Amino acid sequence: MAQPKVEKLFTAIDIGSWKVSALIAGRTETGELTILGTGQRESRGVRRGFIADMERTELAVRETVEQAERVAGTNIEDVWVSFSGGSLVSDVVTVERDMGGYRVEQADIDDLLTTGQQGIDPDGRVILHAQPTCFTINGKVPVKKPLGMHADLLGVDIHVVLADGAPLANLDLCVRGAYLNVNSIVASPIATGFACLSEEERDLGVALVELGAGVTNVSLYAGGMLVGLHSIPLGASDITDDIASAFGIRRSQAERVKCFYGSAMQNRRDFREMIEIATPHGDVAIPGQNAGPNAEGGKITRAALVGVICERLNQIMVEVNAALAGMGFNTPTGRQVVLTGGGAEMKGIADYAQGALGRAVRIGRPRGIAALPEAHSGPAFATLAGLALYGASNPVDLRMMAPVPQTVHRLSAPVWWQRMMRAMKTNY
Repeated sequence: MAQPKVEKLFTAIDIGSWKVSALIAGRTETGELTILGTGQRESRGVRRGFIADMERTELAVRETVEQAERVAGTNIEDVWVSFSGGSLVSDVVTVERDMGGYRVEQADIDDLLTTGQQGIDPDGRVILHAQPTCFTINGKVPVKKPLGMHADLLGVDIHVVLADGAPLANLDLCVRGAYLNVNSIVASPIATGFACLSEEERDLGVALVELGAGVTNVSLYAGGMLVGLHSIPLGASDITDDIASAFGIRRSQAERVKCFYGSAMQNRRDFREMIEIATPHGDVAIPGQNAGPNAEGGKITRAALVGVICERLNQIMVEVNAALAGMGFNTPTGRQVVLTGGGAEMKGIADYAQGALGRAVRIGRPRGIAALPEAHSGPAFATLAGLALYGASNPVDLRMMAPVPQTVHRLSAPVWWQRMMRAMKTNY
């Protein structure tokens, strides 16, 4: 069976604190997005979502993209890049325009968006996103497309994401240093929301918790748009560091132990199950010196491991709970939390989070892309898939919109005359 023809390519690069991953997707004739190639490298130049080593990050980006290009059998130039640093700030700007009961035309919408564009105050930051998310008629009725409708008052809610300029400039330089053009830098919560959340969830209200390696981003969706965002400088790599410190082992072994034996929920068998560990020098761990608590003869109980994991998870969930309360996510019990990111792959994490947050919790996995490899179908790659979906959706961004001349007020004489002449030409 012949493969569908690819009309346009979309390349996404997710630069995280633990890994750098790339994905090349193609939009087919049927409008479906399909995976053509992927790549991944260890990230050694990023700390808490910020670039800490330009050369290492640039090299990781170049190697990751080259790997994806070999798999896809094509060369790419333009990319969409994620940003998950802790300097993200989210806000909603509402703009309204008096219509006098007349029919909404494209010029009216353009004027409204231009007014909104001019009314955004970045307060010394860089505008990362400025997207119209919802139009309103007469201040009450939400509509997606007001064009052609009659209104006394036309309004729009503009979702704005701001970030510090220096971290964005460093990220941009690293990607361009790998001979790539940056289409746009996308806030990680927005990209992840595209991959993990349904339109209905975003409309009803849902919290998205991205448990990354160095940063945990908590975002709140309601009414179809992102209405709140908070970053916590803690993540899954802190759990790895805690394990390495508690049992006197290397970070690499601590990560392996966490992935293979770690769990967020404890049971009785954990006190009998033993896990072999070794010191950084390859020696057998000596009880009381470098093996930490509950270690004996180079072994630790799984209960000791789970205890270390849960201690850090408890700290993270306390911060998440505080962030959700600060954003007003403390009313209807039906609202749920979607947990994603690399930390969401830990065994039992959904049950743990549900108990800690007192909310229904599910694991968010990427969807909406065909031929997604099994290795990239987990929550750790939700942001990467979301970047490709975001780019393919061709979102409207007021930053890219050229200013248009403001039209005359609706109640002025020239507008009455224009309306009457247009009606006469149409009807007679």
